[in-house]
Amino acid sequence: MSIQNTKYVLEKVYASEIPNRNDIAYLLALQDQQETEELFDFADEVRRKFVGDGILLRGIVEFSNYCRNTCSYCGLNKYNKALQRYRLTKDEIIGSIEDIVSDGIKTVVLQSGEEDDLSALWLKELIEEVKASFDIAVTLSVGERSFEEYRMWKKAGADRYLLKIETSDKTNYQSLHPEMDLENRLSCLRDLKRLGYQTGSGCIVGLKGQTVEALANDILFFAAEEIDMIGIGPFIPHQSTLLGSEKKGDLKMVLKVLAVTRIITKNTHLPATTATGSLGAGDGRMPALKAGANVLMPNYTPLEYKKLYEIYPGKRCVDEPAGACSVCMEAMAAVLGRNIDYSIGHSLKIRDSEWVT
Repeated sequence: MSIQNTKYVLEKVYASEIPNRNDIAYLLALQDQQETEELFDFADEVRRKFVGDGILLRGIVEFSNYCRNTCSYCGLNKYNKALQRYRLTKDEIIGSIEDIVSDGIKTVVLQSGEEDDLSALWLKELIEEVKASFDIAVTLSVGERSFEEYRMWKKAGADRYLLKIETSDKTNYQSLHPEMDLENRLSCLRDLKRLGYQTGSGCIVGLKGQTVEALANDILFFAAEEIDMIGIGPFIPHQSTLLGSEKKGDLKMVLKVLAVTRIITKNTHLPATTATGSLGAGDGRMPALKAGANVLMPNYTPLEYKKLYEIYPGKRCVDEPAGACSVCMEAMAAVLGRNIDYSIGHSLKIRDSEWVT
């Protein structure tokens, strides 16, 4: 193929309401350096046009690493008996949020494993306290729960919800997620949208058996569902999982998936994920920010717990005090000629349908 053909496909994918899967797969399969750079530059221009040069910050608090699931790639899986488990108290969580607010960040992401013992009422009361005390958006990431629990948390003031699918391929999903069901996860995502949450999802790049066609389907799924924020990161093997001996994901493929997702979804918020930053010797978040990303997620989990939220090994910044990343993120933005956007950063999607209350 040629650079001219790549430019043609890029324009075609960009202009199509429903892009052709083969065109997406073609872009994901690019190997030539010049053609790949053309893809990244195109995505960067789409990012500039639809979301601007600001880099949004979301402060993460990983408040529990207990999980009921048996995901074959995740170090939090319930069979990992070597992992020391923890739960933050409400006061510890509020203290972390105070740090987030003092750094000027207006979104907190409350994240945990999918924990059976997480009290829906406890979380409701926490959300209410946070919303009463701080002018901040609350994002939840606690997995699959009932419609009524989602409704309760939304009424308490939760604004957003992250629920990654990791792959839209049903066969691959089942092999990676024993005891789970893709249809139930998709049902949860749609419940969240019905309730008016700004919804986030995402995929892992480099999973065993994954093809560019499967990744193309993931991107088309995110576009069709009008997902508000999409987290795209690499597979990084964890020694205490079934996939612990598998090859890690490729940074360039992560960047290609990110870039094509930006071109197709236009104004979706796309983070340069911590996992992408943890892949390889350098900081992969920098090239991600040049390939379509517009969000960074500094970690405000208390230092003594950071290492224990080990979804994958080699995670960046686990030895730094909570929130230290926010300082270096200003420097990252400056290098790129961009700025940190300290606004609340709500979704840019326009909803036509009525929400369930």
